[in-house]
Amino acid sequence: MTHYWLVKSEPDAFSWDQQVANGTEPWTGVRNHMAKNNLKAMRRGDRAFFYHSNVGKEIVGVVEVAREAYPDPTAPDPKARAGDWVCVDMKTVGKLPHPVTLAAIKAEPAFADLALVRLSRLSVAPVSKAHWDRICRMGGWAP
Repeated sequence: MTHYWLVKSEPDAFSWDQQVANGTEPWTGVRNHMAKNNLKAMRRGDRAFFYHSNVGKEIVGVVEVAREAYPDPTAPDPKARAGDWVCVDMKTVGKLPHPVTLAAIKAEPAFADLALVRLSRLSVAPVSKAHWDRICRMGGWAP
């Protein structure tokens, strides 16, 4: 069964265009325990919205988990690289025809319980199937 997620990246650090150019990219640098647990819960084939945070504040594309959680090579401490911090590999699926802004999401009462709205600083968050489908429609995404 496919699960759905949202992953955030600051476009000046790692953008959608870089994701597309690389095809498959390790999703590294997550240093929040709740987000880390979400990475650990991801399974190959799960889908995620790619969200530009800080600049843009919009969902711009869809990626897919290509490799499940493994030690994050960017963790600063060798002991932490042994498994405390993890990353997953994300494969580009496609660009949303119409980016879905945070403002548009917040304007919809149906998204009041979406982690992007409730836990705005969380960089890796689950998305329910109902929310996934609704955001896909808003963005003109037809899987």
